[in-house]
Amino acid sequence: MVLKSRLQAVCREAQKKNERQAELREKYEKLKMERLNRYQQGVNLYVKNLDDVIDDARLHEEFSVYGNITSAKIMVDEKGNTKGFGFVCFSSPDEATKAVTEMNGRIIVSKPLFVALAQRKEERKQHLAAQHAVRTQGMPRGFIGHAYSGMIPTNYLMPVAQPRPFM
Repeated sequence: MVLKSRLQAVCREAQKKNERQAELREKYEKLKMERLNRYQQGVNLYVKNLDDVIDDARLHEEFSVYGNITSAKIMVDEKGNTKGFGFVCFSSPDEATKAVTEMNGRIIVSKPLFVALAQRKEERKQHLAAQHAVRTQGMPRGFIGHAYSGMIPTNYLMPVAQPRPFM
C-alpha cells in the first residue's frame, strides 16, 4: 500500500493596506464591544491602596463574600511588583454596590482600602475637569491656592518688639 502525498498550493491575492486596516479595525471594535459588555457599567470596581503582599487570589477571597466575582486582578509592573491597585468585576451591579459600601475604608493587612466604581480614562478626565471648574468658579483670574493659603491678611498689624534702651 503506497500513499501518495499531494501538496496543494493555495494562492490568494495580496491584501491591500487599507483592506487590512479596515479588517483589523473591525476586529478591534468587536473585541472592545465584547469587553464593554463583559465589564458592563456598575459592576467593575477600582481598588487602590493595596498592600504589597496581596495577590489576585487574596483579592478574590476578600471580595467573594459580596457576590459572584467574574474577575479579580492586581496591576503589576514589568518586574512583577504590585502597583498597589487592582480591579474586581462582579456579575451584578447590586453585588458591586454592596462591596463598595462594605469594603471602602476597610483595613486589609495594614492599609485602609479605597473602593469605587471603575471609570474609563476619558470619563474620569471629564469628571475631574468638571470638579475643577466648580472649585475654581468665582475665584479671581490667576488666583492660585485656597481661600486662605497661609498668608497674613492685609488688615492685620504685626506686633513689633519695642526697642530697649542701650545701657
